[in-house]
Amino acid sequence: MKNNNKVKFNICNCHYALQKTQENGEIGFENPVAMPGAVSIALDPNGEPESFYADGIEYYIIANNMGYDGDLELALIPESFRTDVLKEEADSNEVLVENAHSETAAFALLFEFDGDIRKIRHVLYNCSASRPKIEGKTNEESREVQTETLTIKARPLASGYVKAKTGNKTSAETYANWYKSVYLPEPKAVDAETEGQG
Repeated sequence: MKNNNKVKFNICNCHYALQKTQENGEIGFENPVAMPGAVSIALDPNGEPESFYADGIEYYIIANNMGYDGDLELALIPESFRTDVLKEEADSNEVLVENAHSETAAFALLFEFDGDIRKIRHVLYNCSASRPKIEGKTNEESREVQTETLTIKARPLASGYVKAKTGNKTSAETYANWYKSVYLPEPKAVDAETEGQG
């Protein structure tokens, strides 16, 4: 138990990775891009289990995992995210232009929390982001940093995968490569003896 985290704090190391369709038709991801300045994240589960009643009892519970909804607060939304995901267009003068006909892109969201032993790394696979509010206020006696917030919807992939996170036994290689490419689950190897017992 000495190597297990007891607490977590401080969101950091936020990245996004654009979704892409591979030649075999499966969903893949481009290399993660850093999003510095993460302030907070708050994502609520979407979808509650539903009960089916028969014979006068709760006969079956239907799983209903529809991912997560919530907010990601940043010091400033990076221009790369605005152009890659929100599809703002840079014109010939490098002015970012928002076009009502543009459709936003799907992406994976990667981030981590500090722990007392080591950081806990996360990825949400199928995210969309809505346009942020335009807001600000005047300086008073002291200056206050004014952040920007993205509303995030994370939905299951066709495979059913919603998210992944590192655990106490995650391999050192997987942990070290978390931000080099989007981690996709690998099925556990089936023991030949166990498989033959079916």
